Amino acid sequence: MTSSTPRHKWTFKRQFRHRAFGWRSQPAIKRVREAVSEIKKVARREPQLAAEGAVSFLERVSPAIDRVDSSSGSMGSAVNKAIVALVAIVARADADDKTRDAWLERLYQAHADDAIPYIELLADYWGELCVTPERASAWADRLLRLTRSVLLPEPTLGGHFHGTSMCLSALYRAERYDEIIELVASDRVI
Repeated sequence: MTSSTPRHKWTFKRQFRHRAFGWRSQPAIKRVREAVSEIKKVARREPQLAAEGAVSFLERVSPAIDRVDSSSGSMGSAVNKAIVALVAIVARADADDKTRDAWLERLYQAHADDAIPYIELLADYWGELCVTPERASAWADRLLRLTRSVLLPEPTLGGHFHGTSMCLSALYRAERYDEIIELVASDRVI
């Protein structure tokens, strides 16, 4: 894309504002699907721009739908399908280290702020989002101390850390299998 080429103006950004949706799930589900379609369409021409759009959507989706009735599970299912599609777009984008690191920081913060939690599944794909074993290893190192503290037999943090699945996924991508076994085995000790 040249500097004279206009950037894509994301339609979904106007629709996914804080508490943009009321309690009815169907309008929100429709908008989630439309956002993913918009991002996929851009991905065919401009993969890096689409990845940026995917990150932006994932930052916005939970605050926008936090009042939606999710009792049927259909809202969560729609968001989970979106996550699967968008992770692939972000992972495939040819981005420099600085850009990819910034995307990961933004996604980490969105995941940490996810109160409902709608984007919880994102953590399971953290290794894939890291792309390289080296970046995944760095993230695993960053998350390992807190993950250990909640998975060890006598957790010191009350037994929950939103980055636990991220850590395990990053360890897997970094091929640090022995540490995964250690963590999972320690979690099973009663």
